[in-house]
Amino acid sequence: MLQNAFRRQLRWKSWIYPWHNLDWVLLVAVVLLTGLGVMAIRSTELNKDFSDWIQQLATAVLGLGIALGLARWRYTQLLVLHWWIYLAINLLLIAVIAIGTSANGAQSWITIGSFNIQPSEFAKMGLIISLAALLHQRSADSIPAVLQTLAVTIVPWGLIFIQPDLGTSLVFGAITLGMLYWANANPGWIILIISPLVSAIAFSLPLPFNLSLLIWGLWTVGMGIIGWQSLYGPLGAFMGVVVNLVSAGLGQLLWGLLKEYQKDRLTLFLDPDKDPLGGGYHLIQSRIAIGAGGLWGKGLSHGTQTQLGFIPEQHTDFIFSAIGEELGFVGAMLVLLLFWMICWRLIAIANSAQDNFGSLLAIGVFSMIVFQVFINIGMTIGLTPVTGIPLPWLSYGRSALITNFVALGLVESVANFRPRKKY
Repeated sequence: MLQNAFRRQLRWKSWIYPWHNLDWVLLVAVVLLTGLGVMAIRSTELNKDFSDWIQQLATAVLGLGIALGLARWRYTQLLVLHWWIYLAINLLLIAVIAIGTSANGAQSWITIGSFNIQPSEFAKMGLIISLAALLHQRSADSIPAVLQTLAVTIVPWGLIFIQPDLGTSLVFGAITLGMLYWANANPGWIILIISPLVSAIAFSLPLPFNLSLLIWGLWTVGMGIIGWQSLYGPLGAFMGVVVNLVSAGLGQLLWGLLKEYQKDRLTLFLDPDKDPLGGGYHLIQSRIAIGAGGLWGKGLSHGTQTQLGFIPEQHTDFIFSAIGEELGFVGAMLVLLLFWMICWRLIAIANSAQDNFGSLLAIGVFSMIVFQVFINIGMTIGLTPVTGIPLPWLSYGRSALITNFVALGLVESVANFRPRKKY
């Protein structure tokens, strides 16, 4: 009997060995978050045919299988594939422009049979892999290396921006900046990269013109100082000031190119009551729903705002408002706790990876998750504009969910093949 028990133990160990070094805290946190998302989506289905939550559950099971498969596959093999991956995502984004399907003002989907595929979601991971491979070969501690990284980013970013998909293009920016920082780019350079956007916003703030001009002027002077310190003295200061002077006018030009619904999304979060039945409707109803949840919530399928359909797209972009109303403050804090655990483990994996490539993969996923969580939850409570960015593992969306599980699988591969701790 002892011999049989020993054999069974050996068989069990041989079966589990390919995943012997996984980060189980990360895996469990993602599974719990996905399960919570499936329950919330089921609760938001007004017609009660339950098709969306079943599709989300099936996609989650498939995604988990992909993640576990990737976790036992050595991630370093991507180093010889990353340019092919980069080419593939750009070809898919070009295909969207040529034959894509439009919805909600953006041409972002390719329809295959009864399925809609969103290539921009897969492009997020494609960009992370490409930049990780690039920065693994050449650290971002020089201007040419930073420019090379930006050049690789600008192609898929531009293809997504012209769809137009403003939200995903912002995610690309967050991924790039986060990975540049981790790859030893000078923080001053990163501030200068984002300074034109800040300058354009500061110049266009809905404030008295003199005050807006003062804020913009102080920011421009500050960029001159940072340029002096982080670049080449007077030349860097001159470049920092000129770029921010030009960006104010360029920002006005780009603002004119945006569609009206995009302008509403970017401005009405400041005062949604200006258009309570139009662009501000989502925000007003979302805040009412979250506030109505109280401490413990009204219970699944019992939220009035959720069940009466006051919030459009609640199973996708505004899933957090359904959780806030039906599970209350406790449910909302549980979501934040799980995201905190995920981000904590991503940082831990990045710090313990066996090489820079694995570390950069983990930081790229970390940057993607943190930015999407901040923007999505912020927009449901009126702190950030409505940009159509899904909440990872919670919002309904097959392409987004598969992408997030692919990200999980690659990070778990980094964890699985790092040096084992010695006790």
